[in-house]
Amino acid sequence: MFLPFFQALRGAGIPVSLREYLTFLEGVGAGLVTYDVTGFYYLARTAMVKDERHIDRFDRAFASAFDGLEQISAEDVLNAVDLPEDWLRKMSEKHLSPEEQAEIEALGGFDALMETLKQRLAEQQGRHEGGSKWIGTGGTSPFGAHGYNPEGVRIGQDRSRHQRAVKVWDKREFANLAGDVQLGTRNIKMALRRLRQWARDGGAEEFDLDGTIRSTAQKGYLDVQTRPERRNAARVLLFLDVGGSMDPHIKLVEELFSAARSEFKQLEHFYFHNYLYEGVWRDNRRRWSEKTPTHDILNTYGSEYRSIFVGDAAMSPYEIAYPGGANEHWNEEAGQTWLARARAQWPSNLWINPVPEARWPYTQSTQMIAQIFEGRMVPMTLEGLDHGMRILTR
Repeated sequence: MFLPFFQALRGAGIPVSLREYLTFLEGVGAGLVTYDVTGFYYLARTAMVKDERHIDRFDRAFASAFDGLEQISAEDVLNAVDLPEDWLRKMSEKHLSPEEQAEIEALGGFDALMETLKQRLAEQQGRHEGGSKWIGTGGTSPFGAHGYNPEGVRIGQDRSRHQRAVKVWDKREFANLAGDVQLGTRNIKMALRRLRQWARDGGAEEFDLDGTIRSTAQKGYLDVQTRPERRNAARVLLFLDVGGSMDPHIKLVEELFSAARSEFKQLEHFYFHNYLYEGVWRDNRRRWSEKTPTHDILNTYGSEYRSIFVGDAAMSPYEIAYPGGANEHWNEEAGQTWLARARAQWPSNLWINPVPEARWPYTQSTQMIAQIFEGRMVPMTLEGLDHGMRILTR
């Protein structure tokens, strides 16, 4: 029944596997979304879309696969009314008051509703608007769009108005999601997961089903086995630029920080302003009184850490290239010297820039930092962050 839908997804370039398609069919067969059109959409998307960059393609394929319902002919409806009768009965129980259900029963109930629909589709010619009998827009007819009837069948209406229709035949539209959009916390989490490296450590904390079965079979009695819980073993150092030209990007950087803290259990974070110099800090309220020497950071965290710098890279070129170039203090050594040390200590490194990539060529300092990072600067978009995580896993 849904094979054309599966083919439409594959034709749209969505890498849907047969296993994912069978999972979707299992969900449908289990009755998870029998009476919920929106739930059906989300079930299909959850089962068959594993990359958020494909959501836009999925929406288009979904609309294409189930398009044309607003153009159903009389013959089509006559051939389609063999759907399970409990569909409308269940919907009426879910959405209609006892008085409205009694009114439907007084009119003849489900059988009378569908029989009347078939007759009017066969009799009616052309478009109709208003009134109480023909299929059209407005009015009180139980069939059509933009009208009112407590036992209606909605046909060709963009959305529900009275929440009264017992069946919906509509074309659905869903918002696009492209790979170059800026990220929210959920999207950032999805991209960061590419950096996950699972390992087992610590004491026995979770039930080992396979080990229990194996040990029980060998010993002849129940022998419960446990094993260390799998943890995300990726170690991350996050350096965040704050203040000045970064103020417009506060919300986006906060979302990145929140997502990183959620995804990486071994995460250390520090703040800097514009560029990495001889000191960083953990609390912006104490940036002048409680700085941590950058040398201490370099000597504390081993080369197994991945270092991620987040900043707009917008500053005077002197802050990068010359001693004394920093705009808030006198730096004894040039900023690029400190950054070179950091990149040598943590070879797996990345710079994430919240400024759109198209604007990078217009800022000299951005070009200088991109050159220092040897192409390891990425924009804070879905594609950019995904590419960055691939860089860190090399």
